Amino acid sequence: MSSLSIDVFTSGYKPISGGPGWDDSSPATWPASTSTLIAGHGDAVLVDALLTVSEGQRLAAWVRNSGKRLRAIVVTHAHADHFFGAGPVLDAFPDARLLASDQQVVDEARAQTTPGALARWNAWFPGRQVTDAPATPVLAGSSEFHLDGRPLVFRTIGGADGVLATIVHVPDLRAVCAGDIVYNNVHMWLRGSTPDSRRAWLASLDAVAALTPSTIITGHRDPAAPDDDAGRVLDQSRRYIEDFDRTVAVSGTPQEVIDTMVERYPAHGNRYTLFVAAVSQFPPHRST
Repeated sequence: MSSLSIDVFTSGYKPISGGPGWDDSSPATWPASTSTLIAGHGDAVLVDALLTVSEGQRLAAWVRNSGKRLRAIVVTHAHADHFFGAGPVLDAFPDARLLASDQQVVDEARAQTTPGALARWNAWFPGRQVTDAPATPVLAGSSEFHLDGRPLVFRTIGGADGVLATIVHVPDLRAVCAGDIVYNNVHMWLRGSTPDSRRAWLASLDAVAALTPSTIITGHRDPAAPDDDAGRVLDQSRRYIEDFDRTVAVSGTPQEVIDTMVERYPAHGNRYTLFVAAVSQFPPHRST
């Protein structure tokens, strides 16, 4: 039996401003996100680190309460909601390093900290919810990290929800921390997606499935999701992308896409994600 264990912190949904076109009779929210603690007898690695300062503070307290010594935070991909919350955790564990397993993830993470990018995140989360000096990952020196002599394997997978996607594979536990390649009972971030990018995302799902995991910890997970069963969440995510692709092809308006997808996925969390995805497929016509 492996000495490794996995525990998951789920952020819950965060209120945001829905912006133009959103029906304010229902609140807009940011999808519930996860951070995963992979631990041995004494040491641990955290996968992803959430978004806001308060989330980072709660995450740091959660890791401290585990009694483990944090050695690293591994960022699966360079969306701010997976690493902007790292500051309080690094303050609590000053010997821990913030890592990414691919140089492209490092570069894309740095791009999230420019004044323009920070302004966009502050528009979504006003009132200094987001740090003005995010820590950014450095490149890991190896494709493996060992806890109790057991490997955590870093793998670059490919395209998913807009940036390069990597994963952390825990062979001992037949587990994968999949970042945003796979979703669990949450509307998927298909904003700005194209038929080609959706095909690339499906190929990434196939690459994760080829590892034959039994457990997948998804980057966005509804707090009421029934489990982290790999077969279920892979099938659900694949079907969602295929349904969205077909629905966009036969719809004439964003609302048609929204109505169809809600009918097919009535229990999925975070309809704001679906709203922005649908709107992005029907850009306004510009007169010449």
